[in-house]
Amino acid sequence: MPSSRLHTKPQYQLSAIPRNPLGEGNYIRTAAALIIGDEVLNGKTLDQNSHTFAKYCFEQGVELRRIEVIADDEQEIAEASRRMVQNYDFVITTGGIGPTHDDITYASLAKSFGQSLGYHEETLRRMDEMNKSRDWVTSQTASQKKSMQRMALFPDQAEVLFVSESIWVPVIRLEGKLCVFPGIPKLFQTMLSALTPFLPLPPPSERPQRIQIFTSRPESLIAPYLTTLQDTLKDQGVSVGSYPVLGKGVFVSLIGRPEASRTVNLDDIAHQVAENLDGELVHDAHVAEKKNGAYESEGTNFSVEERSTTAGRKVEKVVNKL
Repeated sequence: MPSSRLHTKPQYQLSAIPRNPLGEGNYIRTAAALIIGDEVLNGKTLDQNSHTFAKYCFEQGVELRRIEVIADDEQEIAEASRRMVQNYDFVITTGGIGPTHDDITYASLAKSFGQSLGYHEETLRRMDEMNKSRDWVTSQTASQKKSMQRMALFPDQAEVLFVSESIWVPVIRLEGKLCVFPGIPKLFQTMLSALTPFLPLPPPSERPQRIQIFTSRPESLIAPYLTTLQDTLKDQGVSVGSYPVLGKGVFVSLIGRPEASRTVNLDDIAHQVAENLDGELVHDAHVAEKKNGAYESEGTNFSVEERSTTAGRKVEKVVNKL
């Protein structure tokens, strides 16, 4: 009978919270995402990470300004990463950090920021800890082991942040702004959430508020009303959006920026809009109840948490395969 020791999952020590890389008292205001991978551009892989990041930024009060998808190309990675670091407070990359020849993100970023590559000993140790009970690891050839160790070959001046007790893979941060993530969606989502304590994020008072109203009226019939509404509210920090669901109706989105809370009551406005459009307010709990209904089936985006025990098991399976 196998020893129970073989089934014990390693628990890793978290990194200490570093000093604010933006300077004491400053916090992240703008963000950008760099999605790296030929497989995204050629249609083999559906990019989920940019959507996850967009939801995260909105919920944290960070303005996501740009999303780019680029090839596994050294020059493209270098150019885009330098430009984004110059223009935004928080930049993420996803993809291209595995063990194969086309995983060139670390090497490209090292060249981009004038750094050398070096093996990170603690990451190698954690990798070995994860792999010690795997029979196939002990039978690796020298070249196979070297390929695996590529996942611990980082730019030598980067911060190495171990953000999860259950994941040996660290988040690599360059220039105090650019964070490098794996491209696997569930792993990215888990590590992004775990990175939160390490980021100088805006205080809750700086986060926007979003309320959605659903109406069955056609968009063309409500367009004049929405135009007038936006003209009335734009100087008060409220933006109005219209998102039709084919054959169903329209979602009207009201987003109040922090300054809006000092001049208007977004809840009152939302109720007025719902009354004028013969619609209903759609809050997160309501959306969750209708998760398999018409609202979501048309691909409408909602700020709904999708953390479940099933998702957790999927992350665990992914991590254990690394």
